[in-house]
Amino acid sequence: MSYSDAIARGGLAVVTGAASGVGKVAAQRFAKAGLGVVLADLAGDALDAARAEIAASGTGAPVLAVATDVSDAAQVAALADAAFDAGEVAVLMNNAGIARPSGSWEGAENWRAIMDVNLFGVVNGVQSFLPRMVAAGRPAAVINTGSKQGITTPPGNPAYNVSKAAVKAATEMLAHDLRQAGAPISAHLFVPGFTYTGMIAGFMPEKPAAAWTSEETVDYMLAQVASGAFYVMCPDNDVTPEVDQARVAWAAGDIIGGRPALSRWHPDFADAYAAHEAQARGD
Repeated sequence: MSYSDAIARGGLAVVTGAASGVGKVAAQRFAKAGLGVVLADLAGDALDAARAEIAASGTGAPVLAVATDVSDAAQVAALADAAFDAGEVAVLMNNAGIARPSGSWEGAENWRAIMDVNLFGVVNGVQSFLPRMVAAGRPAAVINTGSKQGITTPPGNPAYNVSKAAVKAATEMLAHDLRQAGAPISAHLFVPGFTYTGMIAGFMPEKPAAAWTSEETVDYMLAQVASGAFYVMCPDNDVTPEVDQARVAWAAGDIIGGRPALSRWHPDFADAYAAHEAQARGD
């Protein structure tokens, strides 16, 4: 289990999108585990405050903040240089992401912005860090943040779905390539459930009962990663692991069974899907 070995050896955890939400909590947890942390996010008060908060947390871990736009390959390369100058990289968490409205034939600018951050932010991170991580030959872990929207692709925001589906495919290939290279580095696809973050708080002032906190989501994720899981599908207060599995199985069944695309939301299959999920819920 490379993650546990990576923690035991020590070093640095690099987290993008670390100024708030899941990214900040993950950085806090890595610091508590004894790793130094490198926080990457857009320049601003939030990044500075996150660095100060973790530095004052009493873990004694070194904390470095590097202003980074992950959509810019040169800036991510500079982040990698700063991290490797500071020490060995034990964990790389490509977590930065954005959500903007999109339609299948609308919002071209938002499509490009989402892909630049959500997909190429991950690609830039992998390509800037992995050559040196592989060459180091030490136990390490890469955690890429995906989404359930990249697996079951619900209607509503095709650009976001496509970006996260691409992250899933890229992370699967990364895991395979690391295995083929014999590198002691594990790769993991982190798939949060409904999580109450600052982005959601902007239009939901109070945490919905169905949502997990960032702390609950990160703690679940780290336990799964430590167990060696590649696909880390996080539940929440409404969706159980069994329901997630039923939804993924139904989506795959569209292909196998020749159903219409996204039949889960197709009126002709509404009753069949409702019965399928009810069984998973134990209703």
